[in-house]
Amino acid sequence: MRRMLKGLLVVSVLAGFGSAAADSPNMVVEDSVALLAEKLDGRKDELAADRQALYVIIDDILLPRFDRKFAAQAVLAKHWRSADDTQRTRFIAAFYQALLRRYADGILEFEPDKIKVLPYRGDDTKKRTKVRSTVALDDGSKVAVDYELVKRKSGWLVFNVVIEGVSYVRNFRAELDSEIRRSSLDAVIARLEGEAGISFDE
Repeated sequence: MRRMLKGLLVVSVLAGFGSAAADSPNMVVEDSVALLAEKLDGRKDELAADRQALYVIIDDILLPRFDRKFAAQAVLAKHWRSADDTQRTRFIAAFYQALLRRYADGILEFEPDKIKVLPYRGDDTKKRTKVRSTVALDDGSKVAVDYELVKRKSGWLVFNVVIEGVSYVRNFRAELDSEIRRSSLDAVIARLEGEAGISFDE
């Protein structure tokens, strides 16, 4: 179940799997839960044995619906301001691919009947909003999972997920800030590229 919760980081940004121009943030999330379940139906064993196929499925759904630049900028924080264009471009790609790979296994434990999207309490006329949900665990307890979205011309895009008050953006920001201070931004980018299997040519 722990891997499934981690996989919610990826499930959350799959929220755009349905219509990118959905009428409400909740509709985006609700549609994605149903459609992701359909995409994985009967294929979990196959995809567990073929990670590349799993990555392709996730990427096809995720890439157009996740605000990679906004998420990367939030994670790097002050280091984004001092980074040059090449560093920013490389970090966006490396962070996205590393995130996808790090949590892909959790997708295989995705159980749509355990996720309940709560009634929307936000203001969808604003640029940023939040969709709240709960995930039922095997012991009967429930975990609060919030999806943070930003409005773009193409529709609502997810950039963060908060599980029981723990934000993945804040977690990665603290982790990478410490690593950058110990080494350098270039070293962190190179590590993420290695984790993601990205080859960068000058």
